[in-house]
Amino acid sequence: MTTTTTTTARVIDGFETVVGLEVHVQLATAHKLFSKARVRIGQPPNTDLDAVDAGLPGALPVLNPQAVAFAARLGLALGSTIASTSFFARKHYFYPDSPKGFQTSQGDEPILVGGSVSFVVDDASGATLTVPLTRAHLEEDAGKSSHGPDGTRLDLNRAGTALLEVVSEPTMHGGEEAMRFFRALRSVVVAIGICDGNLQEGSMRADANVSVRRPGEPLGTRVELKNINSPRFLNDAVEHEAARQRRLIKNGDVVVQETRLWDGEAGVSRSLRSKEDAPDYRFLTDPDLPPVVVSEALLARERAALPELPEARRQRFVAAFGLPTKQAAVLVDEPALTSSFIAVCAHAVGHERAVANWIVNDVSGLDDGAVIGPAALGRLVVLVETGELAGRDGKAVLRALAQRGVDDATLVDAYVDEQGLRLAKGEDAEAAVKAIVDAVFAENPTQVQQVKDGKDKLKGFLVGQVLKRAGKGVDPRLAQRLVDEAL
Repeated sequence: MTTTTTTTARVIDGFETVVGLEVHVQLATAHKLFSKARVRIGQPPNTDLDAVDAGLPGALPVLNPQAVAFAARLGLALGSTIASTSFFARKHYFYPDSPKGFQTSQGDEPILVGGSVSFVVDDASGATLTVPLTRAHLEEDAGKSSHGPDGTRLDLNRAGTALLEVVSEPTMHGGEEAMRFFRALRSVVVAIGICDGNLQEGSMRADANVSVRRPGEPLGTRVELKNINSPRFLNDAVEHEAARQRRLIKNGDVVVQETRLWDGEAGVSRSLRSKEDAPDYRFLTDPDLPPVVVSEALLARERAALPELPEARRQRFVAAFGLPTKQAAVLVDEPALTSSFIAVCAHAVGHERAVANWIVNDVSGLDDGAVIGPAALGRLVVLVETGELAGRDGKAVLRALAQRGVDDATLVDAYVDEQGLRLAKGEDAEAAVKAIVDAVFAENPTQVQQVKDGKDKLKGFLVGQVLKRAGKGVDPRLAQRLVDEAL
């Protein structure tokens, strides 16, 4: 049973860390938020661009309705209040890769308010933490600046891409909780189909607001760590920044509100600019965009499109199949992995925990291009679990059949028999192995006595000698049991 908990902040050198996240989710729309320009990865610079994205005079934005639908879908998934009417504003600040001189975003009246993200904080107990959300709002992305010896180059392909910025309350304590929040949110947006979750391509980026304080005191001065697209880097950045702030305060210095960039490879941050507050952005309602209206019909369609959410699915896998919490979390993290697990389980009823082990530990390690279908994998799991095939041989069979792209259960049996790997069963097989055990013991009296005297590692030697003499077709588990009984 999963329990919900409120974590107690770690106190280090008399200070606790407080974290709030702003996660930019790139919506999986075919076109940009306010233009017909395509959203594609890897195109030559400044090709996916039109007059609206370039901020040319007279170009008027037109809202992409798919972005609104995706925002509503996330609101339903996270339990947010979905505004029937929300508004876009112009957020003014100068930045070279924002060609209009302002960003079109949602200010005081966003499309989503409240909601929460829940995630496991203790893999052993399965206890979860629920982090409340402040809001989530639609906005356009900026372009990309590349700095080099020949100057700065601007690529506006990304400018105008639809983002949904999810803002949490500052209730997390430390890098690990921030990392788990980020992973959990990613699982949700991928599962409901509004984002591809490709972190390498920047489909999700987190800004972490970090401060430290003595327990019971008001929140300290926050520092923003910008554009982190790796859960591990997020954990490292938060911990590094909290340590930096503790050192400043202990040395009598002042923490300055600023924005810093995190270098994940070097493990350091550097100052980017002083941190603006909302008044500095001079939010003005955008005169070129009408109010965003979310109808009941749209909500009904999006509600019908919602699948089982990752956290609910994780809890179901744990309760129904007895999966360990961490393993179940891995299975629900990617929709393709979830689908594979469910499909294989249909061919290996009663062996769901073994199926999970095979998918997480073995199938995921196959060479690129190697694939085995659910029927074949399910049959392979059953053969191993029922003692018809040794586990070590099962892994070899998996690799061989995956190279052939097999998805026929009968071909699994045929291959096992062709290779002479099917284990002998019954009283005759057991009697034959017992005779081998007796012979091995007679030939190795010193090692047998040493095992009896407590040198358990030598037991593996005895089992190995039995299997070596028995050859193919002998169940290692049977050999292990008979050695144990003889001892």
